[in-house]
Amino acid sequence: MNNAATKVSVGLPVRNGAERIQHVVESVLTQDHQNLELVICDNASTDGTEELCRGLAAQDGRIVYHRNPMDVGLLNNFIGTIRLATGTFFRWVGDDDWLEPHCVSRGLEAFAADDRLILVTSQLAYTGPDGVTQTAAYDGTALGSDDPVTRFTEMLRLLNESHLLIDPLYALVRREPVVRIERRNMLREDEVFATKLALAGPWGHVPEVLARRNWTDDRLPALARKLAVPGWQAHVATTLQCREILRWLAECDLGDQQRRRARLAVARMYARRQRIVVVRRGRKLARIARELVRDDPRRVKPLV
Repeated sequence: MNNAATKVSVGLPVRNGAERIQHVVESVLTQDHQNLELVICDNASTDGTEELCRGLAAQDGRIVYHRNPMDVGLLNNFIGTIRLATGTFFRWVGDDDWLEPHCVSRGLEAFAADDRLILVTSQLAYTGPDGVTQTAAYDGTALGSDDPVTRFTEMLRLLNESHLLIDPLYALVRREPVVRIERRNMLREDEVFATKLALAGPWGHVPEVLARRNWTDDRLPALARKLAVPGWQAHVATTLQCREILRWLAECDLGDQQRRRARLAVARMYARRQRIVVVRRGRKLARIARELVRDDPRRVKPLV
C-alpha cells in the first residue's frame, strides 16, 4: 500500500459547535498525511456554525461541508459523515477533539503492516470535567485474533473496564466494510457498535497517544434525551443492549460452536452488569434509610 497516495477521510459531526470546532479542524488539516478530506456534517445548527464552516471550506478545498436542513438526530448525523466520505480509510472526530499531527500516518503504517485489519485504534488522552487529563495503555492482543469470537469476547470484557483503555469509535477504519454495518438509535449504541466492529475483522493498535478528547460522564437519562430515545430505556438499557447484540450474532457468519461461545460471553456481561446495579441500588437504599432514621423526630435521643 502506498501510504502517501492513500486518501483518508475524517468525519466531523457537529451541532451548534461554532465556539469549539476551529481547534479540531486545525488539527485535521495540519496532519502530516496530506491526502485527506474533512467531511463536516452540520446537524441544522442555530448558532454561527454554518457561517464558520462555509468560510473554512472556502479557504481549504479538502473540507466538504454538508448541512442538514433539519435536526436528523445525533446518531444519524454521525453516520452521515462516513456515508458522504470518499476515502479508503476513515476516522471520526468530536467537535472538541484534537489529533496529533501524525495521527493518520501512524494508523496507515499499521494497516500497511497487516492487510487483515479492519481498524486501528490508538491510545487516547481524556480530560475530565475537573480539568484532569488521564490516559491508559492497552497491551492486549486478543482484538488482533483471526477468531471473531475471541475479538468479540475481549471487546465485551473491555466494556466493563476503564473507558481509558480503548475506543474503536475514534479509530482509523476501512471505510467500505464499516459503512455497511447497521446501527440502531438506542442507549449504549456505541458499545453495541464496538462489538459489531470486533466481529467484522481483526484490529490493530498503535501504543501512542495520537488524539485528545474531553470526557463527560453523562448518566443514562441525560443520554436518552441527547439521542431522542424514550426515557424508559434508561431503566432497561443493559437488556436492550444485550438483545441487540444477540440479534446481530444471529445474523453473523459464525459456526454453531462460535455462536454458543459468543452468546455465553453476552450472558456473562449481562450478569455482571446486573450485579453492579443490585449493589448500587442496595447502597442507595441503605443511604436513604440512614437519612430517614436520622431525620425522624420520634427517634429517641440518647441521654447526656
